[in-house]
Amino acid sequence: QLAGTLAAKGVRQVNLLVDAVDPEIVKKIYAWIRPGKKTIPLLMAADMLIDGQRKAAALLREAGLKVNVQTTVYPGINDRHVESIAEQMAASGAESITLIPFKPGTTGEDAPPSCDESMLAAARKDAAGHLEVCEYSEESIAPPPGGNLQKPGAPLPKPSKERPNVAVVSSNGMDIDLHLGQAGQVLIYGPREDGLACLLEARPAPAAGGGDNRWQKLAEECLFDCCALLTASAGDNPQKVLAAQGVKVLITEENIEGTVDVLYGGGKKKKGNR
Repeated sequence: QLAGTLAAKGVRQVNLLVDAVDPEIVKKIYAWIRPGKKTIPLLMAADMLIDGQRKAAALLREAGLKVNVQTTVYPGINDRHVESIAEQMAASGAESITLIPFKPGTTGEDAPPSCDESMLAAARKDAAGHLEVCEYSEESIAPPPGGNLQKPGAPLPKPSKERPNVAVVSSNGMDIDLHLGQAGQVLIYGPREDGLACLLEARPAPAAGGGDNRWQKLAEECLFDCCALLTASAGDNPQKVLAAQGVKVLITEENIEGTVDVLYGGGKKKKGNR
């Protein structure tokens, strides 16, 4: 529905996340899918997701936008499925594909192995028969105008043992769409026991007022285990206070799951996640 609007605003390329074009493989990657505000049976949602991705690619192409497919390669799950993804998305109008190697966030027993260079090379070869294969860089992701997620030479913050989580402020649980000062709560994303990143909990944020004390309290009581906070906007003072406490404020208006995925090295899914 927004393809024409995006083209009119000067957008030339859209990155479309597609990790499977087979419902059975989708079920291995996602534990649940929420198209809109309601969670529906996974098999039904998987069909809707695949159909929606194909239609989106076709409509974007019709509007004159280049469609680049982004696929995370999961060993034993979709690594042999990449050619089908490339073939079907090419038929829907995509022009290129970026393959992201899966890297587990931790070494939990159930975490899948990393996608090694030989597996990635094989997947790239499979995809190249249908789409142009683009290089992937894990150092940064492109933000909307005004964001700070991509600065030359500035790598993204990485989760650590001391700060394994990422905080997000959102009005709907799907998009990073709130100014930090408007947030009544903070969503905390981090690795589960199997090492995969997901929503862990929601924590109340300090009430408005109090100046820098508010941000100091936010850092100490709410973001004590977070390496980064994702928000649509934030003042210089909150950013400085939080940075001094070890929390990097990243400004963007992207969807939550895709942005959190990148901060965890592209390892956003596998069996049981979402």
